Amino acid sequence: MHQENIYNVLFLCTGNSARSILAEALMNHLGQGRFRAFSAGSFPTGKVNSFTLKLLELQGISIEGLRSKSWDEFAAPDSPPLDFVFTVCDRAAGETCPMWPGQPMSAHWGVDDPAAAEGDDAQKMLAFRKALRELENRIKIFINLPISSLDRIKLKSRLDEIGQITLENPS
Repeated sequence: MHQENIYNVLFLCTGNSARSILAEALMNHLGQGRFRAFSAGSFPTGKVNSFTLKLLELQGISIEGLRSKSWDEFAAPDSPPLDFVFTVCDRAAGETCPMWPGQPMSAHWGVDDPAAAEGDDAQKMLAFRKALRELENRIKIFINLPISSLDRIKLKSRLDEIGQITLENPS
């Protein structure tokens, strides 16, 4: 019996308080041990948004170990080797990222920033739920890809296609 690969996935955003944290928790929850997810930010806020934590708890997704941190942690020589790096917000996609050891596959999976939502707590929570659903759709498609049987060009193409999927355009 051969052991299946465990893929390390890093989700990047600017503040590492909402979208990238949601993606990390979702990937670890849905990946069933085949994926190990992390998140980081280019300019981390230093704390996880309270709506992020509340929503994850409401969904029955573990919040253990979630923290806002810099992407520098993952560019260090002793960091886990990364297989995939996804940017989940527009600002981080345009920034110059560190050189990731091992040249992981990358794609941009932009999601509207729920932390920027205005209104009362119910309206803010709706924005967080929308971000969670969009990330969940993409992650479910990603974890069901036949990763080991796709060449790098085809895999990169599929990763980019997944980033184009929205709640209005689920393909």
